[in-house]
Amino acid sequence: MINFVGLKLNANFDVERKKYFAEAQKTIDSEVLRLSDPYVPFRTGMMKKSGISGTKIGSGVIEYTAPYAKEQYYVNRGLGKEGMNRKKGTKGLRGPFFFERMKADHKEEILKRVSRKI
Repeated sequence: MINFVGLKLNANFDVERKKYFAEAQKTIDSEVLRLSDPYVPFRTGMMKKSGISGTKIGSGVIEYTAPYAKEQYYVNRGLGKEGMNRKKGTKGLRGPFFFERMKADHKEEILKRVSRKI
């Protein structure tokens, strides 16, 4: 027989944990949008704005709602202003698979910020 004397479960434990995880998710969502910005293909700025307006911070889903967003994610050639494959001038980061490239570059930074929230 095991007797646990004086051990009490905090009745608010689950509520408090959920609050911390909700804050962590908000941080992740905000950081993903912020850090993805220089990678998102840009002509008029509408696609960038659609990511901000199409995302509910804290939901865990980043959604670019511009009608051409999916095509740009997969097939953008990165030749435009600040594009990653631009032939003349300064090369930038904008182009296809912007989330995956941002994640490869900034994953540790995001995890550090989130660890401060938990």
